[in-house]
Amino acid sequence: MNFPIIILLANVVSTLFMVGLIWMVQIVHYPLFDDVGQENYVRYQQRHQANITYIVAPVMLVELATAILLLFYPVAGIDKTLVYVGIGLVVLVWLSTALLQVPCHDKLVKGFNQSAYNWLVNSNWIRTVAWSARGAVVTMMLVRVLQR
Repeated sequence: MNFPIIILLANVVSTLFMVGLIWMVQIVHYPLFDDVGQENYVRYQQRHQANITYIVAPVMLVELATAILLLFYPVAGIDKTLVYVGIGLVVLVWLSTALLQVPCHDKLVKGFNQSAYNWLVNSNWIRTVAWSARGAVVTMMLVRVLQR
């Protein structure tokens, strides 16, 4: 198997993993935050932040790295436009994470805050939609390669 195909497959797997994870977080996990209760909330939020990082950080890094590597190791049959769209969506996810969701979690780790919680849940739709769009993009890439 050639290196560009390995990069593509790593990109597809990491993206589709994150698509599933972000939908679970958006629909199941974040909505449960306001049911934890004041007494246990700080500890819950601390554990959430620590534990989710072990899952999300490596996969997000693989996704980012492989999205960029596809520019330098093109795969026959994949239009560069798809690669650029994919990178743009990764950048959107990272910016949303750094500028919107992380600050909400930083507030919530000090105690439940209704407005920070509401902003977290609502702003997380940016990542949910962006990762879903990336899922469509990488699936399209894979289909084009398989059709060759």
